[in-house]
Amino acid sequence: MIEGFPDYQCLRVAAAGPVVALTLNRPERRNALTHAMMEELGDVVGRVARAGAVRCLVIRGAGGNFSAGGDIGFMTEMPPPPPAGQADPLVAPYRYLGEVLQALDRLPQAVIALVEGFAVGGGFGIACCADIVIAEAGATFGMPEPRYGFIPSQIIPFVVRRIGEGRAREMAVTGGVMDGRAAAGAGIVGRLVEGEEALLEARDAALLEVLRCEPGALAEVKRLVLDSGQVAQSRVLDDAAQTLVRLLRRAEAREGMDAFHAKRRPAWAKQGS
Repeated sequence: MIEGFPDYQCLRVAAAGPVVALTLNRPERRNALTHAMMEELGDVVGRVARAGAVRCLVIRGAGGNFSAGGDIGFMTEMPPPPPAGQADPLVAPYRYLGEVLQALDRLPQAVIALVEGFAVGGGFGIACCADIVIAEAGATFGMPEPRYGFIPSQIIPFVVRRIGEGRAREMAVTGGVMDGRAAAGAGIVGRLVEGEEALLEARDAALLEVLRCEPGALAEVKRLVLDSGQVAQSRVLDDAAQTLVRLLRRAEAREGMDAFHAKRRPAWAKQGS
């Protein structure tokens, strides 16, 4: 059973079977992020994480852009600095973006990002937390904030992991942006398309592939892939061996192997037929 979603101010969320479609919905601002929008995104991610019936989260931006990063209109409305020795109240709201990105990154379900137009700053970070990024060739990825006197603080670890330190350093010191083709070459984009029709066709193809995977196995293999960049190799290998044996002892593995021998799809893959 999928937990119901409330009506959000900055997002549209719809569930169809095992798939949740999340649309960043501030098209008049190119879906630029505000703290309220990040709180809503965090709420969606939490609900998806708790919903065993959800097998994939698809994220897209409304109006032809994914997200143009932080909303500068909100960022310029700065309260006065705190008195000496007191914590700046602005730190916690900006740090919250990192918490949301961590939760999105660690979702046990597959995450697909459909990227058109701008995916910069926070939008770039969201894309870097997706398992599958499908983008139009004309999309723009990057972190141009240093050109304007500030930084894309909370996305940095996710960008570095996605594209490597060397390329991330170059982007950081140039405020660099890249189009979809360059992003595909950098490993950000896995599937590059031309036009919305092709974008939706690629989404549907990716969903078919995801839904052919057994949900528990998908969650575990995704977790181990992420741990491989953050945990000692010997620990990952120990964990992987124990996880494999635990999965093999489940009824789902028996169903999968029986289906293989019978040349049919296992029960969980029928949704992806």
